Amino acid sequence: MVRRLIDENPWATIVSHNGEELVASHYPVLLDDRSAPDQLSVVTHVGRPDERVHSLGDSEVLLIVAGPHGYISPSWYSEEATRVPTWNFSVAHCYGVPEILEPEENLAVLTRLVEHFEQHVENPAYLDPEIGARLAPGTVGLRIPITRFVCKVKMSQDKDDRSQKQVLEALGRAGPYGHQRLADEMDRALRAGDQTPLSVVRHDLPE
Repeated sequence: MVRRLIDENPWATIVSHNGEELVASHYPVLLDDRSAPDQLSVVTHVGRPDERVHSLGDSEVLLIVAGPHGYISPSWYSEEATRVPTWNFSVAHCYGVPEILEPEENLAVLTRLVEHFEQHVENPAYLDPEIGARLAPGTVGLRIPITRFVCKVKMSQDKDDRSQKQVLEALGRAGPYGHQRLADEMDRALRAGDQTPLSVVRHDLPE
């Protein structure tokens, strides 16, 4: 699940402790296509001076990737359910020690990031090599090997069948809280058959 969550929601929060305080930054991330099948890592970059703000080096960082989420109105529930509002969401908390990329690999990652997002527009504006070479020194490329992660999924798993059906229908409609991507994610979670209020998966990966 964590791979899909990162692949479909490539905007992440990087949290670290620099020895004095907690700090956070927000950057696009991609799955590292050079990872072994039994390993997981992401590539990204930070803008200078964020590498100093985070004191990147030997310290572990927390990478937070959030999937579709949204408000769930109790007016969508059946008479059987406790009618209180909630928020459905999916999120992954990933931990690892960042590796700082060499300049050439950083430029390659920046180029790949642009290609990843531009491929979906009508007239893609891919990163020009000369422009990329001028911009890259203002960034620090990172590979973050994920050594452990925690995935949390709350998608009305504990509600009765009728409430779940009505929530899915409401999310699929136009309106202030309509959210088709959340409806799709909820449908996927419900098909998994977990009936706990909050599904939590913890996993350690080989280093």
